[in-house]
Amino acid sequence: MRVIGITGGVGSGKSEVMTYIGTNYDASVVRADEVAHLLMQPGQSCYRPLMELLGPGFTDECGNLDRKKMAVVIFGDEKMRRQVNEIVHPGVKKYIVEAIERERREETAFFFIEAALLIEDKYDEICDELWYIYADEHVRRERLIKDRGYTEQKIKEIMASQLSEEEFGRHCDFEIDNSGDLADTIIQIDRRMNTYETL
Repeated sequence: MRVIGITGGVGSGKSEVMTYIGTNYDASVVRADEVAHLLMQPGQSCYRPLMELLGPGFTDECGNLDRKKMAVVIFGDEKMRRQVNEIVHPGVKKYIVEAIERERREETAFFFIEAALLIEDKYDEICDELWYIYADEHVRRERLIKDRGYTEQKIKEIMASQLSEEEFGRHCDFEIDNSGDLADTIIQIDRRMNTYETL
């Protein structure tokens, strides 16, 4: 089984790429954000440590952690953000490592991991290779405004907190240009996936 990590800046279209691969190939796809959300649920590994760190006032009426309230606090407090990450990121990575082993036993051909912090969290240690999903900055801005309703200020702050194009490119083995339409991106994905059959 080949383990491939997918990363890229906000708005680059990583999820679009993952959806296509998961639908068209013998591949298990895991998104780090979705794993984090799962592990923050009551009874899961990150729930109690986060409750102890954050204190009261961060749950909804059902006892679930309110991610919007968390985001406001974390965004304005670097120390708190670091402490939350120290709880969540190792939990996510442990979950993904266990998922890889399960899929390996099932003899799945590919395992794809999508994570914004793939490089920073050293996922290269568990991946055979890393893909960088690139898109022009103005394209990413347009997508974030149109699809997510982000303000220019929010986009600016998120982009400033992420790695530069050069850093992404330096750490990754393969780059997909997702600035155009999906058909162009699919051609690039298929071309790359077809190379593995000949390895």
